[in-house]
Amino acid sequence: MVKMEEQGIKDKEQKENFRYFVRIANTDLDGNKRISHALTSIKGVGFMFANMLCNLANIDKMAKVGYLSDEQIKKFDEILSDPTKYKVPSWMLNRRKGYEDGKDRHFVTSDLAFAQDNDIKIMKKIRSYRGIRHGMGLPVRGQRTKSNFRKNKGKVTLGVKKREDSKAGRV
Repeated sequence: MVKMEEQGIKDKEQKENFRYFVRIANTDLDGNKRISHALTSIKGVGFMFANMLCNLANIDKMAKVGYLSDEQIKKFDEILSDPTKYKVPSWMLNRRKGYEDGKDRHFVTSDLAFAQDNDIKIMKKIRSYRGIRHGMGLPVRGQRTKSNFRKNKGKVTLGVKKREDSKAGRV
């Protein structure tokens, strides 16, 4: 009887500490989702990286985000800011051997978009094949262009032109 009352008190405390939105890496995460799933909504964090974050922070992947404590949120932010401190293998990072300094890094949120834009600008500047294709608005990775990517080329129609004196028009 006493254990049930204590458990009821703990449940009430947990419900009071529940947050519907938790902010990690400048991204609002839904408090009702599981941690491993919610972390993937951060740009630059995939399923495997989120799984690794949970293991490094010693947090249950199946727990809901809304029940995270402030210390646990800070731990996630620390790991995301510099995962190399926690001996994350380089193949898990999204920026290996960077162009400027040759170091391994992991970018998230707006830093990732900024780095991608800079990469494209560098490719255009050195006139690499990929840079030229980016500049022309064509597909970069070898896709065919005969039937796809028409929207990037303008209003060029592809097909057969009908004759004015078609059979349907004659009587």
